[in-house]
Amino acid sequence: MFDLGEGDLGFDAAAISAAAPRRGGLAKTAFDLCVCLALLPILAMAALILILINPFLNHGPLIFAQRRMGRDCRPFTAYKFRTMAVTSVATRGAFDPLEADRIGRFGGFLRRTRIDELPQILNVLRGEMSLIGPRPDAYDHARVYLQEVPGYAARYQVIPGISGFAQTEVGYVDGLADMQRKVAADHYYLQHASLRLDLWIAWRTLCVVLGAKGT
Repeated sequence: MFDLGEGDLGFDAAAISAAAPRRGGLAKTAFDLCVCLALLPILAMAALILILINPFLNHGPLIFAQRRMGRDCRPFTAYKFRTMAVTSVATRGAFDPLEADRIGRFGGFLRRTRIDELPQILNVLRGEMSLIGPRPDAYDHARVYLQEVPGYAARYQVIPGISGFAQTEVGYVDGLADMQRKVAADHYYLQHASLRLDLWIAWRTLCVVLGAKGT
């Protein structure tokens, strides 16, 4: 569907601006609201189960709250079920690889099935996120990307998403070259944004969840 060749940023400021009227809108908002309301019982059930088993399999707080960059580069707090061992000092830099050694077996399961993302339903209902859109990065990391990655700022013209085109087609990235590929995918989404594309990404995301292929 999209050629994510190395170094191809796919950045067309005029095309992204021209696509602005297609982004968001009543249909997207209604889709977000209906799906999130339907998922609330699943979120509640997952939270109850994790409250019971977390003390045995994943010592520490149930919820991980992280400051991330939202629309117009404004910060907000995103919520997830915690999957990594608790640490007193966060040392991972913007281009450093994932701290895989902090992810236990149970945390890995939550990540592969994307169960850890369920609390972000609340972020969607609060208007801070959408179900589909460019994935929001940690705020401190995003500030670095704004300086180092060409075209990065354009992805914050829209509300960020729980899942997005870059997540389904590129996957987890680290390093400058991979980040450029992620930005290229986000630019493609911005230029072609529509409810039809959102539904296609939602289907691709469901395939990832059912196949336990998340990261």
